[in-house]
Amino acid sequence: MSNDFFSAGLAESDPVVFEAITDEVHRQTGGLELIASENFVSEAVLRAMGSVFTNKYAEGYPGKRYYGGCEYADVVENLAIERARELFDAEHANVQPHSGSQANTSVYLSALEHGDKILGMDLSHGGHLTHGHPLNFSGINYEVAAYGVSRETEQIDYNELQKIAEKEKPKMIVCGASAYPRIIDFERIGEIARSVGAVIMADIAHIAGLVATDLHPSPVPHCEYVTTTTHKTLRGPRGGLILCKEEYAKDVDRTVFPGVQGGPLVHIIAAKAVAFGEALKVDFKSYQAQTVSNAKALADELAAAGLRLVSGGTDNHLVLVDVFLDGKGITGKKAENALDEVKITVNKNTIPFDTNKPFVASGIRLGTPALTTRGMKEDEMKKIGSLIAEVVHDPDSESVRAKVTREVEQLTDRFPMYPLRQRPEGNEATTTA
Repeated sequence: MSNDFFSAGLAESDPVVFEAITDEVHRQTGGLELIASENFVSEAVLRAMGSVFTNKYAEGYPGKRYYGGCEYADVVENLAIERARELFDAEHANVQPHSGSQANTSVYLSALEHGDKILGMDLSHGGHLTHGHPLNFSGINYEVAAYGVSRETEQIDYNELQKIAEKEKPKMIVCGASAYPRIIDFERIGEIARSVGAVIMADIAHIAGLVATDLHPSPVPHCEYVTTTTHKTLRGPRGGLILCKEEYAKDVDRTVFPGVQGGPLVHIIAAKAVAFGEALKVDFKSYQAQTVSNAKALADELAAAGLRLVSGGTDNHLVLVDVFLDGKGITGKKAENALDEVKITVNKNTIPFDTNKPFVASGIRLGTPALTTRGMKEDEMKKIGSLIAEVVHDPDSESVRAKVTREVEQLTDRFPMYPLRQRPEGNEATTTA
């Protein structure tokens, strides 16, 4: 793709930033992006993010702004709200959170008092920092109890969760995950919460695209609050979203603004509206189904190549792989670095009951949303799985590194990110079909 698409005028005005953008274009187009939380937005979403709405202050909500000149900001925010509600069949949507973490912060402040107890999934078992980690605001401001996965199955044991909830009596149960490859039973969690008098916040940041297309059960009917990012499987701009029952709408809106944030990012809200519109189209469900099929194909190939899959497989868009193998393999950190050298981007990740520290980790987390957006299917996933296994099994081999690098380049040449892509080895733009 021509650099002008991303950075028109920057080459002369700020060559350092222009060069960084150019290099990032090369990195994205010339590598295999397997970070489970990343995706490639459409050109329309990119255009909306780069629009003149970035110039506009619009504190407040549509029809109730603290600034003049917000009539067109109201148009895009109302559109984003309407589309989000339709997409998730939700009673209320707030599209202003700048991130998933700020969406979660707003829900906590809306539903809890300082020091109340929350029951969240342990980060090392697949949860998220904002679900009660002691170094995060959630763990600092609230009393935290944790649940995790079974040592035997590496999946959530809902009977055990029931027992923990009965013992801890939290005011809120937090569910959802950042590294859990299985279906989450939101209906069962809803039953548990009601049995102990707790409300639920479901954080579906990773699986929002699957939920929106009925490929994963929705938490909306069972949870008082649902939060998500808009940039993972949902394939929108980087941002957050809150869905809730109508009875909580005023408190949530008041907590987002003026409680947590000031002026909303109108250009990002415009891009959210575009992305939600794309997600309402028929082909978005086909894309999500392919993302899941690709994850299963990738998982099967990795298992066939001798790597252990946490929980034995995947039901969604991500695969959690044990590369340490009780000391017989390598650390997640080494695997991440070795794969990065051959232009396969993954992240090291703890696995349940990990014996290594988080910055070293025993696993790697892989996801298929971005490569599925590029058009890759099961055959490509099987090939990528075999390439990953080659590197993990022999991370210091120069011959393996050279071979895999060549094959990665061949794959990325066949599947450009956008209709026009810029080749990694030069600044010339190459037109591809």
